[in-house]
Amino acid sequence: MNEIKIFSPATVANVACGFDVLGFCLDSVGDEMIIRKVDKKGIHITHVEGFDLPLEASLNVAGVSALAMYETIDVDFGFEIEIYKNIKPGSGIGSSAASAVGSVFGMNELIGRPFNKTQLTEFAIKGEALASKCEHADNLAPALFGGFTLVKSVSPVQILEIPSPDDLYATIIHPQIEIKTSESRAILPKEVALSDAITQWANVGSLVHALHTSNYNLIKDSLHDVIVEPHRSKLIPHFNEVKTEVLEAGALGCGISGSGPSIFTLNKGLETANKVKETMENVYAKTDIAFEVHVSKINTKGVKAIY
Repeated sequence: MNEIKIFSPATVANVACGFDVLGFCLDSVGDEMIIRKVDKKGIHITHVEGFDLPLEASLNVAGVSALAMYETIDVDFGFEIEIYKNIKPGSGIGSSAASAVGSVFGMNELIGRPFNKTQLTEFAIKGEALASKCEHADNLAPALFGGFTLVKSVSPVQILEIPSPDDLYATIIHPQIEIKTSESRAILPKEVALSDAITQWANVGSLVHALHTSNYNLIKDSLHDVIVEPHRSKLIPHFNEVKTEVLEAGALGCGISGSGPSIFTLNKGLETANKVKETMENVYAKTDIAFEVHVSKINTKGVKAIY
């Protein structure tokens, strides 16, 4: 096989209480990429469609992760990468992670899968760091592994897979404003109160247990962020209104997707997920801010080949 086309999914990171460690994978939105073997050695990005991103590999997230992997393999050929970008950069649903994951997954398929998903995460982290100015894997891990994941460690990389209840759906609204990950990290406090830390890690533990046991009431009781959301929510217009309205509409919980501006909810059942979608749309329809809304079952497969 000399060429492969892949779907690299969007993801939601943090999942309210799990800053930098929790994430889950979406099914309804993602990037497509074509990776092919070529005679010319090295990594060559030949086409980017959808958004204005650099073609130079060392300046492109997909290129940086691909270069990290390429340096570890002994081959007499190179790779071309075409990127069809459907996830807007700065949207908060893992745009850079999708790029970083897609290139290394596709290359790995073309050379016979010598690397496992943990090793691919290690390469992809290098690309993600280009976008966010730090190495983190809470978007990368669900994109590669699928479903819910917990990043136990990034040095060394250790990813834990968490089961997803069958009837769990996500609804995400993306207000068309840009919040850069690096900027949204800069506003976070360097120290937090011990009482808040205790509350937060109790929520993380109970959410992981709830996902394992398909306990929807406990999921609802766990999706609370007392550390990050109070600061980042100030960057997102109408966040508090959206949160109040969707909880009244039946959402299990609501929070900031990654660094924002996207806002996610988790819901029991497609009917509730669609009702929450209408509620979100009604809030932003009263403003002059353009938006997109996605309803998605949890994607348990992650990145995949589509031919």
